[in-house]
Amino acid sequence: MDNFMQEHHLVNVGNSNFVASAADIFNGDPATDVVNMKDWNRATFVIQKTAGIVGTATITIESCDDMVPTTTTAIPFKYRKATSGDTFGEWTDATASGFTTTAGADQIYEISVTSSDLNGTDHYVRLQTAVSVVGAVGGGIVAILTEPRYAKSIPDTVLT
Repeated sequence: MDNFMQEHHLVNVGNSNFVASAADIFNGDPATDVVNMKDWNRATFVIQKTAGIVGTATITIESCDDMVPTTTTAIPFKYRKATSGDTFGEWTDATASGFTTTAGADQIYEISVTSSDLNGTDHYVRLQTAVSVVGAVGGGIVAILTEPRYAKSIPDTVLT
């Protein structure tokens, strides 16, 4: 258990400061909290869609220069989805333009970005949403940081 905790850092990036309501996570085109990847090689964003028959959103990943962020740059990334249970499709390369979620409930999207994917000397990243088809989509968004540069039992915060 200690190894797992040293090698993973779970972050609630879609908290109420960014997502207006878990009943409609894409409403208002929110971006997640900015995550500092300075001490981590990989960030995996997980979007869990629990409800919503018609609503969809375009998902992009932004490399950020600081926590504000002052400057953002959309970057390519990899993703895969499970639209039924825990059966995921193949990893797909997304361009900087991102991808659009599939209409329907009970889905999981796994979005992976590495520190080498970030723009220039950036150390920060966030997930950006943009409604494509209006319709409430219930769910949540978290990030899991892995591949630490320096493993610790209690990792430093990545939100400052």
